[in-house]
Amino acid sequence: MNSQLLSELKVLLGPHGMVCDDADLMVYECDAYVAAKCRPQVVVFPTTTEQVSQIAKLAQQHNVPVVPRGAGTGLAGGSLAETDCIMLATSRMNQILEVDLANRCALVEAGVVNLHLTQMVSPHGFCFAPDPSSQAACTIGGNIAANSGGPHTLKYGVTVNHTLGVELVLPDGEVVWLGDKVTGPGYDLLGACVGSEGTFGIVTKAWVNLARLPQSANTMLAIFDDFDAAAQSVSNVIAAGIIPAALEMLDDVFLPCIEEAYKFGFPLDAAAILLIETDGLKEAASEEAARAAQICKESGAREVRLAKDDKERKLLWAARKGAFGAIGRITPSYVTQDGVVPRSQLAPMLREVKRIADEHGVRVANVFHAGDGNLHPCILYDERDPQQLRKVLEAGEAILKHCIDLGGSATGEHGIGIEKINLMEYAFTPETLNVMRDVRDVFNPDNRFNPTKVLPSGRGCVEIDKAYQTAERAIEQGNTHLQKDFVRRGVPL
Repeated sequence: MNSQLLSELKVLLGPHGMVCDDADLMVYECDAYVAAKCRPQVVVFPTTTEQVSQIAKLAQQHNVPVVPRGAGTGLAGGSLAETDCIMLATSRMNQILEVDLANRCALVEAGVVNLHLTQMVSPHGFCFAPDPSSQAACTIGGNIAANSGGPHTLKYGVTVNHTLGVELVLPDGEVVWLGDKVTGPGYDLLGACVGSEGTFGIVTKAWVNLARLPQSANTMLAIFDDFDAAAQSVSNVIAAGIIPAALEMLDDVFLPCIEEAYKFGFPLDAAAILLIETDGLKEAASEEAARAAQICKESGAREVRLAKDDKERKLLWAARKGAFGAIGRITPSYVTQDGVVPRSQLAPMLREVKRIADEHGVRVANVFHAGDGNLHPCILYDERDPQQLRKVLEAGEAILKHCIDLGGSATGEHGIGIEKINLMEYAFTPETLNVMRDVRDVFNPDNRFNPTKVLPSGRGCVEIDKAYQTAERAIEQGNTHLQKDFVRRGVPL
């Protein structure tokens, strides 16, 4: 990277405000989408909006891309580095600046951890409703970038439904507000910005909505011997007019893993379980829970267990949110997909997932937000074998294409990043993609902020494919030079 730019960044941020050492940079070579890696040459840690603005101006002067990064928990490669980019981490911008309980909102910096906001306001009876499985680590700025969801967004909505306004630094360093504490008239530019994955600008602050904690919650475990029956039960519960706070599904691959980790007493002989929670006023939530339990039994559940107290309820949710970590007991690596289908298509889609897995010779574990049709098939593999990785990527693309074919989407909450960028041309017409580019260009006319994410440009996908080809040649030829080049490109041996 340009030595003058590095010197200017050091003057701006100080010696502890950036990282250039190769060993330290390894931490930033990927997000939670580990199928592709690319090590940045510098990572900067601004602490103020003004510093972010100055970094953007320096990047513009030197014509260098900027890649924003929150906690690195994203699952689609949205914070993968570009060649010679400035990676801008917002993790030190982590202050909760104002809590306004009277108006049920809070002003936070982008690096505030999702769960920390809820922990601050929960003694007063409030929470921040979006609750990704990574909520103990992920940041609100990252949630806004990906329009993150979580188990309880079936009833309460995803991040865009809880974002009132954002402070945004544009690529030329200009600082603007989209929305505010109170929504104003005009076009919904805020709605377009949430979920734009850093391609519009870098969110530095946000006004977010605070939701009331429910008076009561009932959490149940419905146990099924038939996978299709569990999937059908989801549609049956929703069709009955019940909107649970959460309706999650786990299959027989995940169950032994989370049981070993959490010792809850999960049935190891079940084909699948549904985790169902109803909440609200005590009497209404209890009545909905009883109706949902009865529907599950009529749909084929062999047993429905109700968490007997808050301790058991919290352990159930700890097991669900820790499922992705627990799967590490049976696989060194996995890629988590994020397709969406109409609820009525859950059972046939899950059968298709199994067929695709068998066809490509890979193993899949399923855990997902069944209530809103948001699938998370985890494709298991060993990243040290590039042949396995290629099968995983091909199987994942086939799964997501089928989601689109069924009237669904290639993403529900993880975003597009680099992982699904090829599928944008499958899901949208060229005319629609051109309109999306026109909108992006209003904010980011030179495409310097996160340039190879979300919209196809041909550059990012080609580079990743070249890296896989390099890997295969290196393995086949035993060529040490090629193997080093493979590692430099960021794809694991």
